[in-house]
Amino acid sequence: MMQISVNGKSEEFDGDAEMPLLWFLRENSNLKGTKFGCGAGLCGACTVHVDGKATRSCITPMSAIEGAEITTIEALAEGGELHPVQQAWIEEDVAQCGYCQAGQIMAVAELLERIPHPTDAEIDANLTNICRCGTYYRLRKAVH
Repeated sequence: MMQISVNGKSEEFDGDAEMPLLWFLRENSNLKGTKFGCGAGLCGACTVHVDGKATRSCITPMSAIEGAEITTIEALAEGGELHPVQQAWIEEDVAQCGYCQAGQIMAVAELLERIPHPTDAEIDANLTNICRCGTYYRLRKAVH
């Protein structure tokens, strides 16, 4: 039996140790904000925080996260207030179709924890999530 914390709530898992974290979150924890995109860790639609680090959940096996603190988009806002990145997303009208946005927001939130005022070059080097709609210009504005 494995113990993990998801959005501050203790959860148990006793299934296949190779099951991707993405499916645990969506199916076991009923948290649908984390999206399936490519299934190969390339697009970033599935990005969550594992112990504060942006992580592609579609390629993270449950065996790799025992005892970890998982944070999903559902828990990014606190006390009824949007996270500053979520607020910036609204103000800059970043989303177009919106499918990748939860993963993008989680990746940006972690980046800003590490680099509070990133340059455009640092944004480009650190944010590897893919947006098929091409909203990168608005995304960069929201990061700033």
